Amino acid sequence: MFGKHPRMTSLASRKQLLIAESELNRAQLVQEWQTLAGEVQVLTSQARTISALASSAVSLISGLTAIGHKKSVPTAEKTSWWQAILKGAGLVVSLWSEYGRLKRDRTES
Repeated sequence: MFGKHPRMTSLASRKQLLIAESELNRAQLVQEWQTLAGEVQVLTSQARTISALASSAVSLISGLTAIGHKKSVPTAEKTSWWQAILKGAGLVVSLWSEYGRLKRDRTES
């Protein structure tokens, strides 16, 4: 018995091969997950930038619109469709910003 190496059966070698393959797959999954997480962070950052730009643009357009209208609009008169869109966009941006702030506060806690 001493000095002799027991021969590995085909079943044992197959088991070792499957274990090694599983470890490789696990390492690849971890690497892909980290890459995906980094890409999600970049996308989130870009979305925040776009949200800030949209908010600024809506504020600028609203300000320019307010400056352009010197007379007050009577209540019986209908507002134009683009004014309604601007007001709606301003509301959406405000709500989206608040949602993002609440989400960030929740994740930081």
